[in-house]
Amino acid sequence: MKRTIVITGATSGIGKETALAFAKLGDNIVVSGRREKEGLEVVNEIKSLGANAIFVKTDITQENEVKALIEQAVAHFGKIDVMVNNSGIAGRENVPLHQHSTENFRELIEVNVMGLFWGMKYAIDAMLKTGGGVVVNLASIAGLNGIEFTSQYSASKHAVVGLTKSASLDYATQGIRVNAVAPGAIKTDILQNAINAGVYPEDKIAGIHPMNKMGDTSSIANAIVFLASPDVPFMTGTILNVDGGFCAK
Repeated sequence: MKRTIVITGATSGIGKETALAFAKLGDNIVVSGRREKEGLEVVNEIKSLGANAIFVKTDITQENEVKALIEQAVAHFGKIDVMVNNSGIAGRENVPLHQHSTENFRELIEVNVMGLFWGMKYAIDAMLKTGGGVVVNLASIAGLNGIEFTSQYSASKHAVVGLTKSASLDYATQGIRVNAVAPGAIKTDILQNAINAGVYPEDKIAGIHPMNKMGDTSSIANAIVFLASPDVPFMTGTILNVDGGFCAK
């Protein structure tokens, strides 16, 4: 049976890879993000795979836009089976806590916490009306550990872990599973551009993982598909590490 999958931040990187992974299963995909041109290109790729898709332009820092995203998804496909809260930012500052700006922290909270909270809130409300569903959030190894010079980002991702675990208990008997993926450093276009620009040395980023390399977007997409699968109906409240062994240290 075709499911309807809503994915935030699906115009590139992990979000796009996840959209294509679900499309290969024949699911209906709601691609959302701020960049319309790129979003429509992803929709066309999905359709070339034989799946149905629409693009909904969404700024997740605006509650009304997140609410409208869910409403449009339901209006077009009838229900939401899976909500993937993928949108997130790393922030612009790689410094000790006392050097972080309030502006940077506020932006991280607005995107990584409030945007994700609204995605959960309105998707779960819709799922309760149609018999259940699955929420998959994008956490991070920084949400499970302290990482040098990332205190603000780490705080935002610890919040994602808390929202995931607590919400899984709220809806455990109502047919809604809530899980998260905690990636290590993943070679997205954004990270690769930063490496090419000399912002981050590639060997240092790769070296934080025992596998001594960065992950690719398909590893995260496949983990999301697994968490959303009806084959694991007893899995909820789980934070799935996909981190090259980082959290085993």
